[in-house]
Amino acid sequence: MATATATSTYASMSKVSNDDLVQDAQQALERATAYSFHHRHDDGHWYGELKSNATITAEYVMLRYILQLDLSADRAAFITYFLTDQNADGSWGIAPHYPGDVSTSTEAYFALKLLGLRPDRAEMRRARAFIISAGGVAAVRIFTRLFLATFGLFPWKAVPELPAELILLPNSAPMSIYRFSSWARGTIVPLLLIRHHQPIFSLPNGRSETNDYLDELWCNAAEKAVPYAPPLLTLLRTDLVASAYAAADSVLRWLGGLRASPTRGYARRCCVQWILEHQEVDGDLGGIFPPMHHGLLALFLEGFELDEAPIRKFLDAMERFAWQDQRGGKRIQACVSPVWDTILTVIGLCDAGVPTGLVDRSIEWIQARQLLDPHGDWRIYRPSLAPGGWSFEYSNTWYPDVDDTAAAVLALIKHDPRACRSFSVLRAVEWILGMQNGDGGWGAFDVENDRLYLNKIPFSDMDSLSDPSTADVTGRIVEAFGLFLKMQASSVPPVPMDVIDRVTAACERALLYLARIQETTGAWYGRWGANYIYGTSNVLGGLAYFAVRDNDPGQVDVGVQDAIQSAVDWLTSIQNADGGWGETLLSYREPQMAGRGPSCASQTAWALMGLLAHRPVSDTSIRRGIRYLVRMQACDQECKGQATWHETYYTGTGFPKHFYLGYALYPHYFPMMALGRYVNAANVKGLSLQIGF
Repeated sequence: MATATATSTYASMSKVSNDDLVQDAQQALERATAYSFHHRHDDGHWYGELKSNATITAEYVMLRYILQLDLSADRAAFITYFLTDQNADGSWGIAPHYPGDVSTSTEAYFALKLLGLRPDRAEMRRARAFIISAGGVAAVRIFTRLFLATFGLFPWKAVPELPAELILLPNSAPMSIYRFSSWARGTIVPLLLIRHHQPIFSLPNGRSETNDYLDELWCNAAEKAVPYAPPLLTLLRTDLVASAYAAADSVLRWLGGLRASPTRGYARRCCVQWILEHQEVDGDLGGIFPPMHHGLLALFLEGFELDEAPIRKFLDAMERFAWQDQRGGKRIQACVSPVWDTILTVIGLCDAGVPTGLVDRSIEWIQARQLLDPHGDWRIYRPSLAPGGWSFEYSNTWYPDVDDTAAAVLALIKHDPRACRSFSVLRAVEWILGMQNGDGGWGAFDVENDRLYLNKIPFSDMDSLSDPSTADVTGRIVEAFGLFLKMQASSVPPVPMDVIDRVTAACERALLYLARIQETTGAWYGRWGANYIYGTSNVLGGLAYFAVRDNDPGQVDVGVQDAIQSAVDWLTSIQNADGGWGETLLSYREPQMAGRGPSCASQTAWALMGLLAHRPVSDTSIRRGIRYLVRMQACDQECKGQATWHETYYTGTGFPKHFYLGYALYPHYFPMMALGRYVNAANVKGLSLQIGF
């Protein structure tokens, strides 16, 4: 990282407001910008911790124990993490300030016991009491059952079947592996092998199909074959699709999971080939921890040795997901977010008005990571589409996503409007156009990945096997396309007219999609950020470019204006008394909680950006929100002149209701965007920074 000392001054290139709030916002921007540059890596990128919950680290501990890899060097650091993350009631939750979760708590308890903590220790007693009160091990999710089954702590017959022959189904089949979402696909293929082998590994008390190592966490340890689905007759009365899957699972179980099928050997070889083909040169698989974990274990069960390259690369890749500090111990991230963090930080700096030369290095870093090689699972259903997307992580060439790609387009054009005609932007725009779904929206990683019936298979208890269109992703793409259309006139030579026509047509379809899915409250649901505040902000940012037809102030699009007004009214109605905005993760389970929760910096910034796109800076709600951000900014005690924002709430979403993310840099670059847009709208432009490196 650059160890720069930064001195910053704001130089007005036009009218400078005498409003004290604008001046305060300027100064907050100055401190935030200095903080950004101080924390930039030498090659121009940013990377903050991506927090999740204790299950990821617990599963890493389990895997190392299975492979008999030494845990002593990191034992104390892992224990520190688990105990720091434990709630006062003894539980572990899926996010801070969220009720304890029995599956997360069971996995954390198990990991701590493997690390040597005695069950009579106070923290373990509290954990055990919570787990028992929540139903014990019998109440854990399917994936936790599977992890426990690999140690004989849960019977394999109480885990749904997954026949390896699934990989042989054609791409056109309703249950082809390519009908699953990308993140599910990368996990399920290795699981086909793990479920085939049904391994049982040793524990400190030995190896047994009925191991009693965790019996203290069972309400009734004498009956562990707990059903994982309601009775078939019950399902027949309530859900025909789920009952059909349950019936198929019963047949598979009666057939021994097809393990004796003459196709099994070939199916297993196809699974191994798929894993090896999708493993990155650096060892990653799918850019997220679960596929790497399961991929390694699957290859190990298929006979790969620990010193063979695929296994070594998996272990190295997972270790690169580690994050450690003295206070929080050592933990494993579910994913890493350097491309996302860098793109959004650049957008924040551009919104702040920094001279373009100061972010040239970061722009080059972003451009170098555009994926232009002709491979990726998205090509299964779009084989003729030219590549041009960006992925989220350092190493993930198989799964670019349209959200990162749209954000990259925004960053490149904000940095230099002439980029509309650049190779990078045009290839990105072409790729996004080709990934639009039939309903007019966009999903995250795949096209037409909307088979929601897959969430009813017995193995799915997290509602996450599909990747359909979402408002938040679609809103960001509409914003990127809107900026592209606005700025393309300055391109020399001009952008080809056929591209402009296709972008315009795609936006028209997207606007119809967004109109159809707007909530009655005026909000939009946020799939990848919490929750309605995020979705509404993203959509409002896009609609700002299409509220007027043909860029003619006299031709207002009434439908778009009505949608905007409804959304703006909703945002102002949920502002907290302190001037900020907040929304609890519980809104995913309880829609009546939409827009309700303690104020935090990232959600306040989202709300402000939505409002600033449509209301004047004199608006009372905007001014109150800006005051909140200015007031909550925390100066860096070690580096004078620098400041950021801190929040303990998670505002990122992995799987709604089931898995949430805390982006360490969300409370930094989003407030920077909001403040920059406010200052710019108040006619204070041209942030001039002098930075010494």
